Amino acid sequence: MGVMTGLRRRIGAMIGGFDAGAYGRRLMKFRPSRAHVNTLIGQAGPTITARARWLVRNNGYALNALESWTGNAVGDGVKPTSKVADETKKAAIQALWEEWQAEADSEGLTDFYGLQRRAARELFLTGEVFFRFRPRRPEDGLSVPLQLQMLPSEMLPINMTKELPGGGMIRQGIEFDLLGRRTAYYFYRRHPGDSTDPRLAGEIVRVNANEVLHIIDPVEAGQVRGVSRFAPAIVKMFFLDQYDDAELDRKKVSAMFAMFVTSPQPDAPLASPDEPLAVEPGQIVRLDPGEDITTADAADSGATYEPFQYRTLLQVSAALGVPYSYMSNDLAKANFANSRLSIIEFRRRVIAWQHRVLIHQLCKPVWARWMDTAVMAGGLDLPRYDATRRTWLKCEWLPPKWEWVDPLKDITAEIAEIEAGLKSRSMGMKQRGYDADQVDEEIAADRRREAQLGLDFRRPGSPAQGAAQMAVAMDQQQSQGGGQG
Repeated sequence: MGVMTGLRRRIGAMIGGFDAGAYGRRLMKFRPSRAHVNTLIGQAGPTITARARWLVRNNGYALNALESWTGNAVGDGVKPTSKVADETKKAAIQALWEEWQAEADSEGLTDFYGLQRRAARELFLTGEVFFRFRPRRPEDGLSVPLQLQMLPSEMLPINMTKELPGGGMIRQGIEFDLLGRRTAYYFYRRHPGDSTDPRLAGEIVRVNANEVLHIIDPVEAGQVRGVSRFAPAIVKMFFLDQYDDAELDRKKVSAMFAMFVTSPQPDAPLASPDEPLAVEPGQIVRLDPGEDITTADAADSGATYEPFQYRTLLQVSAALGVPYSYMSNDLAKANFANSRLSIIEFRRRVIAWQHRVLIHQLCKPVWARWMDTAVMAGGLDLPRYDATRRTWLKCEWLPPKWEWVDPLKDITAEIAEIEAGLKSRSMGMKQRGYDADQVDEEIAADRRREAQLGLDFRRPGSPAQGAAQMAVAMDQQQSQGGGQG
């Protein structure tokens, strides 16, 4: 059977015309595993995660790439704006949310937007992160009796796989029912690598799936656990780090003045072993006949060091999906055109991740659980909430605005798009991270206050001033028409 399979493979390679499927001399050692991604992650996942964390702790490029991704993906927070039509209820919902989000972290170290930042950081670093809903008692004094506990990837045992009675299955620490739905998660009660707390070591607790959010950005269909974004870059970053260390050592050795004495009489050294040979400026050292002194001359890397490092870092930045200038802080080779192109491409990836991962898997479920808890606890009075829950839950999440690459040109182009009907003002507001309704209300309030104080901050000739002048003219015409009538 094996012989026939190998024969078919060779025949297929010869007549198929695909070099990528050939098994000739050049590709003899290129035999990738055909195992599913879950099998590969189960075998290598913990090692990849440990190495990624090590790099972030010890390698400046790795740390900078991680912080750059986190800052661009979350910034000061992806913030909600309720789409409830009743303005009074909407204001009450928004006010209660702002009060609660500052209390959201069960550790009390940050707010909900800080948890978003930590989630983005963990997802990039380990490929996944878990959040557990922690209901609280009324006497805890929270605006809404609910908090979130963040649990890193290592808290879920990846080697825990077994069958359950009734057709269920535990796969890599996650319990599935007969239909393949997630029903529970098995967490360590204490981080397995934390030796500062010997209590509860190795104990595992089962938590129902409806109490856990598993935030993951899968790379393949059917993937159960996450894998670090550093995976394709770890080897190159590690060896480049070693290469840099060796280069630093070479420079250090080159900067030292080392001498070696060659003598035909090893039993009669130039100086006593207890008295090291000292060399002073202008000193004349007389040597015995046949003795010679040479100095160390370390090999120089020449002009190849920087090009090699640059090309390697380009490969690393491509693997991480972070622009080279963001990762390295090297702007020497940057210009306006290539910087703009790299930023636009990077932002496309970040926007997709914001809406398809962070908002979909974390923000929306948290908003729904928070709203349910707030209504049950009496923090919100929403009529017929059970019957019209979908209506009350309507919410739009606004990522932080992007800074302009060329503010004047970009804003001018956007105004042209709005005036041409290619986009709405509301769409422009959303792209800046603002709620259009709130912005319009603030503008109207500013205009009323300016009128009361006799102020006008609108730019001469601007559309806003032109509209105001037209409104004044229409009012005058109406008043004149009314007087003539």
